[in-house]
Amino acid sequence: MRTTRRLLVPLYLMLGACMPVSPSDTAATRAAGVDGSSALPPMKSFAVPRPQAPVASNSDIARDFLDLAFTLESGRPLPVLTRFETPITVRVTGAPPSSLVPDLRRLVHRLRTEAGIDIALTDAPAANITVQAVSRAEIRNALPQAACFVVPNVSSLAEYRSKRRSREVSWTSLQERKRLAIFLPNDSSPQEVRDCLHEELAQAIGPLNDLYRLPDSVFNDDNVHTVLTGYDMLILRAYYDPALRNGMSRREVADRLPTILSRINPRGQAIAPKRLAKTPRVWIDAVQTALGPGANPAQRRTAAIEALQVASAMGWTDHRRAFSHYAMGRLLQATDPQSAQAQFILAQRYFGRSPDTALHRAYVASQLSAYAISAGDPQSALAILTPHLDTAARHENAALLATLLMLRAEAMELSGRVTEGRNVRVDSLGWARYGFGSDWAVRAKLREIGALNPARQGQGTL
Repeated sequence: MRTTRRLLVPLYLMLGACMPVSPSDTAATRAAGVDGSSALPPMKSFAVPRPQAPVASNSDIARDFLDLAFTLESGRPLPVLTRFETPITVRVTGAPPSSLVPDLRRLVHRLRTEAGIDIALTDAPAANITVQAVSRAEIRNALPQAACFVVPNVSSLAEYRSKRRSREVSWTSLQERKRLAIFLPNDSSPQEVRDCLHEELAQAIGPLNDLYRLPDSVFNDDNVHTVLTGYDMLILRAYYDPALRNGMSRREVADRLPTILSRINPRGQAIAPKRLAKTPRVWIDAVQTALGPGANPAQRRTAAIEALQVASAMGWTDHRRAFSHYAMGRLLQATDPQSAQAQFILAQRYFGRSPDTALHRAYVASQLSAYAISAGDPQSALAILTPHLDTAARHENAALLATLLMLRAEAMELSGRVTEGRNVRVDSLGWARYGFGSDWAVRAKLREIGALNPARQGQGTL
C-alpha cells in the first residue's frame, strides 16, 4: 500500500525564511490593490499541455521501467506485472472541488493521446477506478501520513477501512487490476488536488515505485515534478504495450522491453546511457527526515548533513547531489542565510544545464532571486528569475509561477519600475489562487515576498 503523496515540504514555500516577516506588513497587498477587503482576480488555469519528449537512452529507460514496475516504494519486490487489460473507466464521487473534474478531463485526454491508453470518464458505479474526494481529516484518519493515496480492490474510503488489514488491499498479492480507488482531498488548493490526481492515477494504472535517480518524472519523491512529464507518458505507453500482459515476470518483461522501446522511442536508441547508480536507502531516509514531517530542527540538520555526506561519498554529480545541497540550504535559511545562499549556489551548479533539470533550476532561482532582492540588487534578481518563468508555466506549476512573478514584481518596483511591478503582481494573483488556494494563503505569500524588499522596511502598515 502506498502513501503516495509526497512527504517532503513543497519546494516553493518558505522563500522569506532568510528575512523576518511581520504579521502587520501589508505593503505588498496594498500596493497590489488587494487589501483584506478587496476581491482577488479570478483563478487562472493552464490550457494546452506542453510536455517535452524525454531525452534518455532506451537502455536507461528499460532499467528504470523494471525498477518502477517490479518494486514497491518500501523496497519490497513485486512478483509479476499487473495492469488493466480492458478499457479503463474512471468516475468521481464524494464532494469534489470545482477544479477536479476539469483537471481530470485534461489528464484523461493526455493519457489517451500521449500514452495511447484506452481510458475514459464514466458515471457508472462499476467504474474500474473511483476517484473519491474527501476531507484531509478523513484521509489522515485512514492513513495518517498521506495527503492522498490509491488502494486496489475497493471503491470507497468506507470499503477500504473495512478491508485495510486484509490481503485484498495488498499490492504484492495482486494478479490483475480490475477495481481500485483514489482518495483525494477536497479542501486543499486546486494545484495540490491536481498534483495528487496526476500521481495517484498514474500509479493506479501503472508503476507503483518511485526512484530518486529520475530527474524528469513524477515517479520521484523529490516533489519537483507534479504533473506527468513526457518521460512518464513514455513509461505508461510501454506499460500498456500489446507485447506485455498481466502476470509476466521481471525477466519476461525485460526480454521484450528493448523491442518495445525501439519502436515507441526510436530517438532513445542513439543516446548513450548514463547508468546512474542506485540511490541507497540511507540517503533516501536522510532526505525524508531533513525535509519531511516529524523531525525536530536538530534532527533535520543532522539528516541533511548525512545526505550531503552520502552524496559526496557516492561521487554523485547529478541532480541528487544538487538536491542534497538544496535541502541543506532550506534548513539553513532561518539560522544562517549566508551559508544557505552558498548551498543554493552549489545546488544550481550541480543541476547544471541539462534540459531534464530545468524545473529544478527554476526552484533554486526563486531562492537566489529572493536573496538578491533582500540585498537591494533588483537587476540581479531579474536576471536570475526571468529565464525560468516559461519553465514554470510549461510544467504547469502555478504556485511556482506565481512566486516567480511576485518576486519579479518586487524587483521591478525596487528598480523604479513601479507601474510595471504592480501589473506583474496583479498578474501573479490568478496563478496564486490556483497554486495556493484560499485568499488568506495568497495574501500570506504576498506579504512574505513583500517583506524581502528593503524599500518596504520601516513602512509599517500603510
